[in-house]
Amino acid sequence: MAQEEKKRSEFTRRVIEVISSIPFGRVTTYGAVAAAAGNPRGARVVVWVLNSSSERENLPWHRVINSKGGISLKPGYGFELQKQLLESEHIAVSNEGYIDLGKYLWRSTAR
Repeated sequence: MAQEEKKRSEFTRRVIEVISSIPFGRVTTYGAVAAAAGNPRGARVVVWVLNSSSERENLPWHRVINSKGGISLKPGYGFELQKQLLESEHIAVSNEGYIDLGKYLWRSTAR
C-alpha cells in the first residue's frame, strides 16, 4: 500500500469506493456519496476528495452533482466539460446544467 493511501481516512477510502461504483449513465449527489460512505454530513469532504483525487484515482467525477440536480461548477471553470461528459453518457442536461434526478439518480447500496 502506498504511503499516501495509508494516510487516507477510512471515510475518504469509502468515498472513493462509492464514487468509483457510480454506473455509466447515472448520477448521484455529494450528500448521497457522503451518506453511503458513512457520514451523511460529509458532503464537503466529498467535494475535497473529488478535487484532490479524481485524476489520480480515475474517478468518474462528472457523475456527482448537487442536491438540486445541478452541475455545481461555474461556466468557464469546468461546467462545460462536466455537461459534455454527462451528455456523452446519454444523460439529458438542461442548458442551465440540471439533470432529472427522477430519471438518472443512482443510490449506492454500500454502507
